Amino acid sequence: MIRFAVRLSLAGGREAAARLIVIAAAVALGVGMLLATLAGMNAVDAQNQRYAWLNTAVAPSSTDPAAEPMWWLIREDYHDGDSIGRVEVAATGPGAPVPPGIPRLPGPGEYYVSPALGELLQATPAAQLGDRFPGHQVGTIAPAALPSPDSLLIVIGRTPADLEQLGARKVTQIMTTSPDGCPRGCYVGINRDGMALVLSIVAAALLFPVLIFIGTATRLAATRREQRFAAMRLVGATPRQISVISAVESVLAAAVGAAVGFGLFLAARPALAAIPFTGERFFTADLSLTLTDVLAVALGIPLGAVVASWLALRRVQISPLGVARRVTPKPPRAWRLIPLVAGLVELAYFVGRRPPTTNGQLTAYLSGFLLILTGLVLAGPWLTMVGARLLAGRASRPAALIAGRRLADNPRAGFRSVSGLIVALFVTSVATGIITTYVANRGEPRTDSVAATSLTTWFPPEDGPAPTADQIPAGLATIPGVRSVTLVHANPVTEPPPIEVHGPADAPVQRWWWPSVITCAELDRLAVFGSCPAGARVAAVADDLIGERAWDLTNDKYVWPAADMDPAQVAGRPIRSVVVNTTSRAAFEQARTMLINAFPTNGFPSSVAEWESDSARLLVQFQQLANVIMLASLPIAGCSLAVSVAGGLSDRKRPFSMLRLTGVQLRTLRRVVALETVVPLLAVAAVAIGMGFLAAHLFLRAQLGYTLLAPHGSFYLMVAGGLAVSLGIVASTLPLLRRITGPETARND
Repeated sequence: MIRFAVRLSLAGGREAAARLIVIAAAVALGVGMLLATLAGMNAVDAQNQRYAWLNTAVAPSSTDPAAEPMWWLIREDYHDGDSIGRVEVAATGPGAPVPPGIPRLPGPGEYYVSPALGELLQATPAAQLGDRFPGHQVGTIAPAALPSPDSLLIVIGRTPADLEQLGARKVTQIMTTSPDGCPRGCYVGINRDGMALVLSIVAAALLFPVLIFIGTATRLAATRREQRFAAMRLVGATPRQISVISAVESVLAAAVGAAVGFGLFLAARPALAAIPFTGERFFTADLSLTLTDVLAVALGIPLGAVVASWLALRRVQISPLGVARRVTPKPPRAWRLIPLVAGLVELAYFVGRRPPTTNGQLTAYLSGFLLILTGLVLAGPWLTMVGARLLAGRASRPAALIAGRRLADNPRAGFRSVSGLIVALFVTSVATGIITTYVANRGEPRTDSVAATSLTTWFPPEDGPAPTADQIPAGLATIPGVRSVTLVHANPVTEPPPIEVHGPADAPVQRWWWPSVITCAELDRLAVFGSCPAGARVAAVADDLIGERAWDLTNDKYVWPAADMDPAQVAGRPIRSVVVNTTSRAAFEQARTMLINAFPTNGFPSSVAEWESDSARLLVQFQQLANVIMLASLPIAGCSLAVSVAGGLSDRKRPFSMLRLTGVQLRTLRRVVALETVVPLLAVAAVAIGMGFLAAHLFLRAQLGYTLLAPHGSFYLMVAGGLAVSLGIVASTLPLLRRITGPETARND
């Protein structure tokens, strides 16, 4: 029976060959995406493991009493908005531990750099970067110690006395535990669970259209296959024999598709590694698969194809006469709307009741989105039936009447052709709505504002005595491109005074206190950092002269509150920070280098924009993921639509031929085919986009307290373009009608 099934599958003519090719292509696409997702999760783990050694400061002490310690200090530096990991070490003996990626600990005046930082040092003037690092390069850090090919890392050798003065600590072993299991105080690492969740969401968003595509391809020429298998049943074939034939055909196509899918993944792996899902690129080798991954996909996909094929032929399994007599399926019921409504109710319930834990939030919101997505797929046939009945009831032309009646007779088949596109539109609407609103509320990354062009170095009281004015490098003001160098002094007021800050009319009055002071004469000279109240001589300001609240109210128009002190007293107060305002990136970096060398024991200077760089990178990552979802799911859905329409024409070529013989014009049949696709497409697309925006709004209100904002025009252009392409796909299949509805098709052989 298996040999007969193979011959039947391979020797069934062009129609059977085309069906096998389409199913194999759909399976290959699904397998490739599934493998990419699994490999991405493995790559996150691998990248996380190579972050481990940077957390050596929290490693437990060695239990070996003979272990020789090493002085260890790690700090974060910046250059042009990019973070630089600066590790400074000093050995106390020949047995001191050595970090991975380097052959030995660098001695005083030596350092190892990552390849990316080495290239940056060569391309950047020393005054802007290289002068920050004492000594000379003696080697390159190997990939075993680099989380990413783009990692900027340096391991600097110092003397024990230097590092003790800088506040370093002694360690006896290098950290080898992934930051996921690291105690509080880890320096860097990836939230593995969070990234796995994000990749899982991307996988689900992409695999929904892919699975629909596979299901559509599996049902290609389903009517003809049902008729063929029903005929076999009527001449004596058993249900088991029909199942074997169907399973062999499905396994054959799925096995070929799975093999091609593995090839697609391997071919696309270098391009996938370049996508910075975690903020940095992966090494290509990190995108690997475990034996469990390979076996699960290689065996699970063909098995799934067998199940899908069996479900597609369940009418034949039950009764061959049901197919032979063309029994009309039962119409869908309104209960299909229940999951859709339940998902919306769940998201609405959590508005004002946000779960306190991250796991609780994930459970609440993801289950709500999944319910809505499932509800759309379930409710689609019912919505199609409602639209079809409206079309038939208001039809004034034969094409509209025929299309409406056919859709109402089998709305499941009508919706199946557009279901992939509907899922893609819902996912796109949710992603775009959330990201657009989040970015608008959190702010676009700052590149040319005072928050990005002003450099600040702090002198917290807990770090020791504040520097005096003569200790500030005099060369700062002479750097070309430096607009001003401002000393901000400590506010003598230790208790917040009753300063009233008025918000919107319906907001309560807030009391705000700024920890530093500056003379109004100096502030007026700067202008870009705000102004003093009328008549004031000293203003209370933020340490960095910007501050979150000042930024919210636009820096150059912000009025700082007055401070009750004399201008002469300001100069005698301890210096709290040095703020350097620049007009060029070169001046910015040169000033940073000068401040680092002047105050090596202090925290490294940075800008407000750089503190927010992680958040900005996160926004970029989310936008990239949304773009991946949008750009990948719509073409997949278009392929599903093309296969479905072409398959529908093949299944209906005999009834259409009979209509042509009775005098129905070809253009009328073309209108019928177009309406059968356009009605469910437009009706359910409007519902999917509306549900996507509503779900995004409920999530934003519950999680962040934001109100959904209208997306940019590019979203509407993309949706309109997707629908236009879909209609173009339908139009491209219409010429087939002339070829497949000739008189010879209506013959009874």
